[in-house]
Amino acid sequence: MANVVIVGAQWGDEGKGKVVDIYTEFASDVVRYQGGNNAGHTLVVGEEKTILHLIPSGVLHERKRCIIGNGVVLDPKVFFQEIANLKKKGYLKDDRQLVVDGNVHVIMPYHKAIDIARENRSDSRRIGTTGRGIGPTYEDKIGRRGIRLHDLVRPEVFAAKLKEFLPEKNFLLEKFLGASPLAEEAILKEYSAYGREMKKYLGNASILLNESFRAGRHVLFEGAQGSLLDVDHGTYPYVTSSSTIAGGACTGTGIGPQHINEVIGISKAYVTRVGEGPFPTELHDEMGERLRQAGQEFGSTTGRPRRTGWFDAVALREAVRINGMTGLAITKLDVLNELETIRICTAYSYRGDLLETYPQDLEILKECKPVYEELEGWRTDISGAKSMEDLPEAASDYLRKLEQVTGCPVVLVSVGARRDQTLQVKNPFAAA
Repeated sequence: MANVVIVGAQWGDEGKGKVVDIYTEFASDVVRYQGGNNAGHTLVVGEEKTILHLIPSGVLHERKRCIIGNGVVLDPKVFFQEIANLKKKGYLKDDRQLVVDGNVHVIMPYHKAIDIARENRSDSRRIGTTGRGIGPTYEDKIGRRGIRLHDLVRPEVFAAKLKEFLPEKNFLLEKFLGASPLAEEAILKEYSAYGREMKKYLGNASILLNESFRAGRHVLFEGAQGSLLDVDHGTYPYVTSSSTIAGGACTGTGIGPQHINEVIGISKAYVTRVGEGPFPTELHDEMGERLRQAGQEFGSTTGRPRRTGWFDAVALREAVRINGMTGLAITKLDVLNELETIRICTAYSYRGDLLETYPQDLEILKECKPVYEELEGWRTDISGAKSMEDLPEAASDYLRKLEQVTGCPVVLVSVGARRDQTLQVKNPFAAA
């Protein structure tokens, strides 16, 4: 038995969906453990592109059980739209393939309204949220004012909680944020219908997963966003509202840490970021735009252009440490195909001092300047490579350098968007 956690090693959008899709072949269960539909995983099978926001990427494989753990926050409208789209493409033929933990918290219309109204206030500091209501839902979860799926499927419980919570939300929307209040009756009608439909998907993730462990089955845990967006360890307050690191797989599904055997961090061969916050290696020049266009760096959830920059080994070392990473999957190596030289940030310069560890203090990080090492590019198309031996020497040198400066071995390399454009160095399911 081997159980593997997949985490983003940067600020999200690293290509986790593709890696999860590939590793699903070796797993019985694929589990999403945090975040909401602010995440977007893009998968390309043949020439068909599928974008998933909530349902685990393993759903594209038959006879794989997909579980949404208690650490996720769920928008029922998006959830059922995603199911309809998958069924239209011929996936999810058996509804028993998908299980949602009853302790999942529900994203309500007032969460989305508050999220958008806060970002639109001219006197507020913009965080760069997607406006999907994720943060306000986690606020209510921690404040013990949340509505869980267990509540949603019980009409009398849901009606009572909505009646209790909505007046406060409407007061905040109308009196403080200057937005329109929401109608209780309309919400009750729409979300009660979701509750009736949701019953067939409810289950207990903790029980199901521990049964899989006892049976010796492989489990793959799928994180959303990236390590540097972790609510505790990321660039706070420019973070998401959940625990994106490997430890979140335990709290977000109800399993013990002894069941995690491997942690694979997904990292682009360069770096991107969406939203606000410090980004030491960000490129504001023609090279930044060149990476954006070559990598098609536009959000799969929002369509927003992503900020781009050179690979940041200081930030990656932080991700390796806080996750306990055992392997690194490098995606979009092919985006660098045409570059004559490639830079890697190996340290930061801060007021004359050289920093090799990632600063916790955001004010220090804002002033950090990257210290680069420059490598020769390979200036040839690598998208047709079938093994590591097919890569040009300069590309292999680049990967070896990434291993050296991050202290983590490369176990997978992606040289294109399709499943078959993936080079596996080591299978983490065979490691335990």
